[in-house]
Amino acid sequence: MHSHAPLIIDVAGHSLTTADRRRLAHPLVGGVILFGRNWKDRLQLTALCRQIKAVRHDLLIAVDHEGGRVQRFRTDGFTHVPAMATLGEWWQRPAKAGEPEGASALHAINAATACGYVLGAELRACGVDLTFAPVLDLDYGESSVIGDRAFARDPRMVTLLAQGVMHGLLQSGMGNCGKHFPGHGFVKADSHLAVPVDRRSLSTILSEDAAPYGWLSASLQAVMPAHVIYPKVDARPAGFSARWLQDILRRRLGFAGAIFSDDLSMAAARQIAGHEVSFTEAALAALTAGGDLVLLCNQSVVEGGAPIDEAINALSQAVLDGRWQPSAASEERRLALLPRMAAVPWDDLMVSERYMQALSLLPG
Repeated sequence: MHSHAPLIIDVAGHSLTTADRRRLAHPLVGGVILFGRNWKDRLQLTALCRQIKAVRHDLLIAVDHEGGRVQRFRTDGFTHVPAMATLGEWWQRPAKAGEPEGASALHAINAATACGYVLGAELRACGVDLTFAPVLDLDYGESSVIGDRAFARDPRMVTLLAQGVMHGLLQSGMGNCGKHFPGHGFVKADSHLAVPVDRRSLSTILSEDAAPYGWLSASLQAVMPAHVIYPKVDARPAGFSARWLQDILRRRLGFAGAIFSDDLSMAAARQIAGHEVSFTEAALAALTAGGDLVLLCNQSVVEGGAPIDEAINALSQAVLDGRWQPSAASEERRLALLPRMAAVPWDDLMVSERYMQALSLLPG
């Protein structure tokens, strides 16, 4: 048995196939990321999550579910949580008559906690363990891929609103994942399609975009690096850079949680030093740079999932060849992301006081 299960893979449809089960049982696979194609309704999602846990109870079930336009499940009772930029707008509203200065900021942080709780509790009621949130990118008004997914332009506002969302997730028993380190908000290019390049200096990035990661180092449980190149710091994209992940994120900013690669099927994800590399080479590069977990997304629907099988086999071979050593510390970080308390079942959640109060606090 490998001591480290770094691969987070996807599954093909609404329920597990024989091939899905075989892959999920592999000791190098540590979890599943769900997509819109895995969703029909709550009953089906709950059954799918049960099927996954029946293969291995320690598999981490994750999803991109931030609110706003990035929310995989939107119907059949799921609350459509507003975009995080709404919270930044609330923060900046003038205080109401009779309220002290800064009251709007405190209301916004409280609403952020409510957003986190609603997102987390609804997902957990269906069997999902983790959402890749909150977005810690700054809103420079330039990035089409980030846009209203960001709370605000000011890193202090982003930090406190993210802390609110993380607190709400924690109340639901769910961990968190700050993204996209050290910051994706400044560049225009969409890293799903091309490799964005951010030519600012390290000191500028640390004082602006990366600041929330340091200020939240005691709360963040996971971080996802950006598929962005910062040439003044390193020629490699952040997710493949030991300078960014180990020297800066771990040592300088004091982060001790899990590091996920962003989706290795994205165009930018497999560009290293100007060359396009295979999934396996990209996964090995991310792990060697200091990553703990790597995401292979949307591959179960490509040639019957051949790219996932290839990656599993190649990573197994890399262990045998001594090109990659599984890490017990990385495995501990993965297991720490699994919920520590029982989920509130959906029907009980709908009538619980905490949930109803949280709904009443959501930005309208």
